Amino acid sequence: MLIDGHALMHKGFHAIPYLSTSKGEPTNAVFGFTAILLNAIKEVQPDCIAATFDLPKPTFRHTQYAEYKAHRKPAPDDLTMQIPKVKEVTRAFNIPIYEQAGYEADDLIGTLSTKIAKDAIAFVVNNENTDTTMSVEKIKSIMLGNDSLWNQVNAKSQLGKINIVFDNNGSANTTYIKDSILFGKSFSNNAFAVKSNPEVIDYVSKNKNAIGVLSVNWISDSDDTLTVSFLKKIKVIALAKDTGSKAVKPYQAYIQTKEYPFTRDVYMINRQTRAGLGMGFVSFVAGEKGQIMILKAGLIPAISPIRLIEVNTQ
Repeated sequence: MLIDGHALMHKGFHAIPYLSTSKGEPTNAVFGFTAILLNAIKEVQPDCIAATFDLPKPTFRHTQYAEYKAHRKPAPDDLTMQIPKVKEVTRAFNIPIYEQAGYEADDLIGTLSTKIAKDAIAFVVNNENTDTTMSVEKIKSIMLGNDSLWNQVNAKSQLGKINIVFDNNGSANTTYIKDSILFGKSFSNNAFAVKSNPEVIDYVSKNKNAIGVLSVNWISDSDDTLTVSFLKKIKVIALAKDTGSKAVKPYQAYIQTKEYPFTRDVYMINRQTRAGLGMGFVSFVAGEKGQIMILKAGLIPAISPIRLIEVNTQ
């Protein structure tokens, strides 16, 4: 998990009413930053965390354009005097801090991560379920629990209660649904999590009333015997952006054109601060051979591999 420390600090400062110590030192930014950080750690359960901060110096943008942020009001003194304490809290969590003169925090986040692919969220149902075409609004309604019975999706259905199953409570799939579809609202009471994508497929295959949420790469490599075995157990739902749109399944072409609605970018986090095995591996995956492997895995490469084709008309 990569944190824009300055952005998070500003958010905390403006979200929390003025607080201070017995000596009159403001603490609302520190409190807000810490609360947001703790909640993010709880929900995301990241394997690693790094934070970036701005420095109080001009950036390369100021050099290129003198008017850059010229009309933005300076940060309040009550906020700036809390920056050292916010960094102290960050270090207390054993989170490394990255700062570089001439660059902003979000610039540094860009150097700590490398985009390698486009992915999608797939929804699957039992083989005996005939409701395999839905709209984005219907999926949202199911996730919120507004539609909790299959006969609310299809009046003729006799499957009863809709059970929603995720791969893990803190997975990227769960976070994506909550952030990008429900916009922070709570999941349906019928939603629960197992421990992996294969367990989602197994549960859906055994329960006619289930709908599973998983990463598309688990069901997109038709040459992989495990993927083929998964596809025999379940059906993949085709989704339409709205009532007037064509419903499509999460095939690579529709992910690339964004006709399939639930797509996302995939990044690799560069944890090393120097050249080494980790950085080398990231470079390999982002390179031509690595991107071909990404394509074969059923995802969309961040950089489309170049293919030279010679056409002979004779």
